[in-house]
Amino acid sequence: MLYPMSPKVVELMRKLDSFMDRHIYPNEERFYREAEELGPWKVYPVLEELKPRARAEGLWNLFLPDSGHGAGLTNLEYAPLCEVMGRSHLAPEVFNCSAPDTGNMEVLERYATKEDKERWLKPLLAGEIRSCFAMTEPAVASSDATNIESSIVREGDHYVINGRKWYTTNATDPRCKICIFMGKTDPDNADRHKQQSMILVPMDTAGVEVKRPLPVFGFYGVPDRASEVVFTDVRVPKENMLLGEGRGFEIAQGRLGPGRIHHCMRLIGLSERTLEKMCRRVRSRIAFGKPVSEQTVTQERIAEARIMIEQARLLTLNAAYAMDTVGNKVAKAEIAMIKVAVPNMACQIIDWAIQAHGGGGTSNDFGLTQAYATARLLRLADGPDEVHRNQIARFELKKYSNA
Repeated sequence: MLYPMSPKVVELMRKLDSFMDRHIYPNEERFYREAEELGPWKVYPVLEELKPRARAEGLWNLFLPDSGHGAGLTNLEYAPLCEVMGRSHLAPEVFNCSAPDTGNMEVLERYATKEDKERWLKPLLAGEIRSCFAMTEPAVASSDATNIESSIVREGDHYVINGRKWYTTNATDPRCKICIFMGKTDPDNADRHKQQSMILVPMDTAGVEVKRPLPVFGFYGVPDRASEVVFTDVRVPKENMLLGEGRGFEIAQGRLGPGRIHHCMRLIGLSERTLEKMCRRVRSRIAFGKPVSEQTVTQERIAEARIMIEQARLLTLNAAYAMDTVGNKVAKAEIAMIKVAVPNMACQIIDWAIQAHGGGGTSNDFGLTQAYATARLLRLADGPDEVHRNQIARFELKKYSNA
């Protein structure tokens, strides 16, 4: 292997695989049923039953690096574990490794006051509450985050917050108690990347209204609880400001780098699971006198899927290694490349698997429609393909600026 796993990771992988076999896969049907029947405003009992078991087996907060609260893994060490968890929509939250809580916990760990760490980080680490991240807005093209119009205005010892956000993951969850909100504190600053700030907003603050859940391809609650939230004259103490006014983009870059690695590794796991389903399906079905697996077009798609997964995994592990060795800022190109390559790879493989399953592939019975919703969403979340491609091209062109 180009990136061999340490003995510590090998042992965690063994325990994680075992837990997945014993508790995750057997409960997936129940998870999807509860999500559909209970909807995005409720807690799904299966999650609350499995979390204590995961924690008891030492499979808890695996994402958190360099901290006494987690496993202390590097991005490269966490990547294969994240891939395993990505094989099931049920898994990440069971291990307290789901977005946006992971990114929010990392932000709180780095930038929150001691009091806010006690109030918010501690229960998040324990899985007692959940959180949300309010950045995207319906009124502007949020692919350019400098467009964000929500306001954060200082009034004495408080900040007053106004804005309308959507795709605010987790906001409909009754356990969601804290929001990290991004808005403008200095809209007239000549440097557009210093206009924004991030601030902590308790969800029970007057003026915070969760308007509605947003379906992703018709799914409410799976793959996430996307929500629309309105903030009207919301007042929070000045101490809730993270890192300082004008530092929002700085925080965002530190937050989104690891998050993109996590998303991509989970998608690789989901793609592996999808390829497995596809192979089992075509071996069991007969069409035109022979197994579908013997049809040349099927074999070509299976071969291409294997090649694409291996390429995506190596590209992602390379990005994780770069982040660990030279830092997120220097590894920007590597992070941007995986953010384009992996969701597109996953979308294609899931599409082939749907085709191989026939009409049933478009139902919810095989988990493929849920998988496609996840993969397609991630061509937009954390920055759309087009933004990352433009960034990659600029990096490449810069090499020849003196040519």
